[in-house]
Amino acid sequence: MKREILNSEIQEYINANLTADLHSLLLKKSPFPDVSMQEIVQQIKGKQVAQKKFPFLLQDGIIFPPQLNLEQSSSEKTAIYKSEILKGNKFIDLTSGFGIDAYYLSKNFNDITLVEQNKELLDIVKLNWNVLGKKAKFINVKLEDFLKENNENFDVIYLDPARRDQNKNKVFLLEDLSPNILEIQDKLLSISEEVIIKLSPLIDLKYLISVLKNISKIEIIAVKNDVKEIVVFLSENYSGEIFCKCINLESDEKDFSFEINAEKHSEAEYSEPEKFIYIPNNTILKAGIFNLISEQFKLKKLHPNTHLYTSGIKIEDFPGRILEMEVVDSKQIKKKEQFNLISKNYPLKPEEIKKKYQLKDGGNQYLIFTQSKKGKIILKSV
Repeated sequence: MKREILNSEIQEYINANLTADLHSLLLKKSPFPDVSMQEIVQQIKGKQVAQKKFPFLLQDGIIFPPQLNLEQSSSEKTAIYKSEILKGNKFIDLTSGFGIDAYYLSKNFNDITLVEQNKELLDIVKLNWNVLGKKAKFINVKLEDFLKENNENFDVIYLDPARRDQNKNKVFLLEDLSPNILEIQDKLLSISEEVIIKLSPLIDLKYLISVLKNISKIEIIAVKNDVKEIVVFLSENYSGEIFCKCINLESDEKDFSFEINAEKHSEAEYSEPEKFIYIPNNTILKAGIFNLISEQFKLKKLHPNTHLYTSGIKIEDFPGRILEMEVVDSKQIKKKEQFNLISKNYPLKPEEIKKKYQLKDGGNQYLIFTQSKKGKIILKSV
């Protein structure tokens, strides 16, 4: 990390090139003898990412790490949400990375420790936290070595394991992550009453439950219907029912909580389309609670493999989109009409439908190609 990057002239150059073509910029020679063009572009990329992902860092004196560290960092939105449910005395982040989660999650704690094996990254976090007026102990060591030497207990342990192998390929199984969660879970629970692990949105929930011990809660967190992370809570000596919570941030939808085994004991009713069609958000789809949703909201499914629901009377507080629709014949669809196209449990993909019927994307109208128990149907918004 070069502190020279914070020089006022260099910062002015960075800010003046925030919308520049970075590939072209990399071909140029740096106008500053102490800082390379690669280092300048790294800061430009960092500020570009921060505008969307963590705008609180858009202030003087902040240094950004390489792009991979930015990609692996939580967003400010998800970090703030997680911070609202945590409090205690001693907090430790064993895989601090760029420190976004730690910054927010530790706000209700007095004693904060960050462990990070990448010295340059930890130095950047230390400098940034000083600028932000945030105090912590910064420990540059491998997590496994820290656990061997540690004799402290913590109220909360937080981890966000690296999800790439040595060849930088993405991995998903807990034993393939760094650190290997399965190898250290007993040790973690011996030094903290609560362990919180952030995982990939692609991880299979049934697999998680089969390999992790003492799970008390699982949270599926989305931002604007894009599932960003799965967060698992392990509690010392916990052996009760696992609760799951679906959260869609930056939407008007309410959170939906349930016991993890509730789906096994739920049954869906089926019906041809009625006046209202319900499209579950992606946290519900990730949770796989297709029958529970039908039962809980007294909605009818269209088909066992069509995760769309219907009712004659509008049911509020549904975790997803509600559309008033009617069944139409394909002959009623006019060429060059504009629709938001949705294809669920239907042979053709939206692009293929668009081409076949010569339709345009967008607008306020919806067209859903799907199946009920009686066969293929087309639904058009009223």
